[in-house]
Amino acid sequence: MPPRVILVTGVSRFLGGHLAARLAADPNTERVLGVDTVPPPRDVLRRMGRAEFVRADIRNPLIAKVISKAGVDTVVHASLSANPVGSGGRSSMMEMNVIGSMQLLAACQQAESVRKLVVKSTTVVYGASARDPALFTEEMTPKSLPRSGYGKDAVEIEGYVRGFSRRRPDVTVTLLRFTNFIGPRIQTVMTRYFSLPVVPTVLGYDARVQLLHEQDALAVLERAATHDLPGVFNVGGDEVLLLSQAIRRAGRVPLPVPLPAMAPMSRLFRSAALIDFSPEQLRFLNFGRVVDTARLKAEFGYDPKWTTVQAFDDFVAGRGLQPVIDTRLVAGVERTLLSGLARLRS
Repeated sequence: MPPRVILVTGVSRFLGGHLAARLAADPNTERVLGVDTVPPPRDVLRRMGRAEFVRADIRNPLIAKVISKAGVDTVVHASLSANPVGSGGRSSMMEMNVIGSMQLLAACQQAESVRKLVVKSTTVVYGASARDPALFTEEMTPKSLPRSGYGKDAVEIEGYVRGFSRRRPDVTVTLLRFTNFIGPRIQTVMTRYFSLPVVPTVLGYDARVQLLHEQDALAVLERAATHDLPGVFNVGGDEVLLLSQAIRRAGRVPLPVPLPAMAPMSRLFRSAALIDFSPEQLRFLNFGRVVDTARLKAEFGYDPKWTTVQAFDDFVAGRGLQPVIDTRLVAGVERTLLSGLARLRS
């Protein structure tokens, strides 16, 4: 049965706002409510069309009144944030992520009208360590649990979602574990990282990176909201990139940094408001993370349109990133070195 009244959290951000716009464009949906503490940008608000913006804080128990009064039957919780700077600091981010999710789930539990819950989670729940498998499946547990930041928040939230499922077995619950988003318009820690002219990496490591195009992310959220697809699903593009390959494709200059110096460097970048390297992001730069998406294709019924490489290249082209060092100069240096080596051998 298609949803009648849908509530989407986090509509001031890219995914929530554009998802609300997509859902509002569907004539089968009677009403779409977009919830956030601040309004979406003007262009997103125009794009949302008949979707209604509701200024509300999901940390406040009053969110229950919004859900019950509107007769919401489908809730898409898309407001989980990985960016402390954009959330007003780590404490505020944790409150919005964890306390906000708890209040939202409590409101959904009380509302008899709610029949479907979709939660945007993250593959960060698998952690990142040297003992990781080549591919994480949905049944696997992390070798090293995230102990701080967004990863810790996501682990706690998933625990609350499982508790909600036990208390409301009549509600279809879809939990989506997304890999890192990338694309020409979305703003994330990774897009800012690869946009730096000089990109710090961990000396001696070359992490495997799996990415998801912003349009694939929206399509997955939309499908989850409009179909009954219970379960936990890894969501990521096919193929992987080595971190060094991604930096080269973006035309950036890598800066290998010894591991002990990464934490001080992250503080320097944070103080300059360039990028916020959390502990789990530093571990990701060490070891990377790749997940199996067979269940997404077979059971969820979605095959991402962009591979990791294609998504990354679309990000580079869409942002108009220009090589920091002229590729013709690099090619000339390579030719000179190769010809010199050839003469030495002869």
